[in-house]
Amino acid sequence: MRELDIQSATSLLNAIMEAELSGVVRYTHYSLMVTGPNRIPIVQYLKAQATESLLHAQQAGEILTGLEGHPSLRIAPIEETYEHSIYDILLESLNHETAALGLYKDLLEVVSDASIYLEEFARTMIGQEELHGMELKKMLRDFSPVT
Repeated sequence: MRELDIQSATSLLNAIMEAELSGVVRYTHYSLMVTGPNRIPIVQYLKAQATESLLHAQQAGEILTGLEGHPSLRIAPIEETYEHSIYDILLESLNHETAALGLYKDLLEVVSDASIYLEEFARTMIGQEELHGMELKKMLRDFSPVT
């Protein structure tokens, strides 16, 4: 086993917290903007994603403070596109999940062979983010962009 680079790990955990907290705001906003005949199941999905993002932020924060890091009070930037078709919402959600996946993969690189617990955390989160991406891609299959 190699020594854990605590500074890199805590920096990434802070970035993960900020991204996940932005997900709470993003998914809450999206859930309010959905209209149309498929509104109810999509709103339920988006609200569940907001709740899960908060849980992920809290998990990352607990690990961060366990490593004696200081959790950020910021959230990652959220661009307001003013595009609220279901297609746009799902596509932006997929982009958000893809970015989060990248952060968890970066964390895995930093903690591999240095901490079994952190490695397992990163792998679990990567699996969850990959699953979210697959679900969003399935949801996007039957939609075409509004022009």
